[in-house]
Amino acid sequence: MTTQTMLRIFWVIMMIAPLNTARAEGITLYAAGSLKTALGEVLTAYRQQHGIAITSQFGPSGILREAIETGENVDIFVSANMSHPQTLAAQGWGETVTLVTRNQLCALAQPEIELTTNNFLETLLDKNIRLGTSTPNYDPSGDYAWEMFHKAEQIYSGSLKLLSNKAQQLTGGPDSPKAPENQNQYAWVMQQNNVDVFLTYCTNAVLAQQELPELQIIQLPENLSVGAEYGLIIRHGASAATQKLAMYLLSPEGQSRLHHHGFTAK
Repeated sequence: MTTQTMLRIFWVIMMIAPLNTARAEGITLYAAGSLKTALGEVLTAYRQQHGIAITSQFGPSGILREAIETGENVDIFVSANMSHPQTLAAQGWGETVTLVTRNQLCALAQPEIELTTNNFLETLLDKNIRLGTSTPNYDPSGDYAWEMFHKAEQIYSGSLKLLSNKAQQLTGGPDSPKAPENQNQYAWVMQQNNVDVFLTYCTNAVLAQQELPELQIIQLPENLSVGAEYGLIIRHGASAATQKLAMYLLSPEGQSRLHHHGFTAK
């Protein structure tokens, strides 16, 4: 089912649903940690407009998917990739997986590291450069980093092995250390100075730089560029209120709020 078809179906639901339905029901939403700031703003606006209680939890998409699989009561799930919600769809938890927004992989670098888009791969392959990533399988950001490593292999043979071996998986895993409360996870990771370069979403990099302005943000060269697609799924039997919230995320207003935080149009 296409996004356009889903939008039409949701609009019909919204038109026929009782106006007081949203006020009578609460919604539980799980979403990728990279969406916390942007989606938090979207949810605040939605609560104010509709007077509905929304409980939200943000974290690595793979860990959230596992929580849903083990029975946690969730109405809507927004993953930083399409595969985690597609896994839930295959298991019958929900049906349609809809692309809700996009992101890009960027690099955060310590201020003294001479890293540019032009010398990107050469610098990462340097044995003296310490590299950090999120944890693949649990955090899609880690999977996207390995996608970049595979692209590097096509440019320079041996890159995949070298980068895979040197990459420290510092975030997004079940046992990954958490930043102190109210501190950005990626700014904190860089502040520990265990790595020189950390691969993460561009939106995460911007938030980290806001906390530590000395950090550098480097765009990946075109031949190594990796885009992230965020997928949304609603559980079978979810309320009309949940469906309305999904529609809001896909609406021009919801998309505009995501875009304001650096996410790109679906």
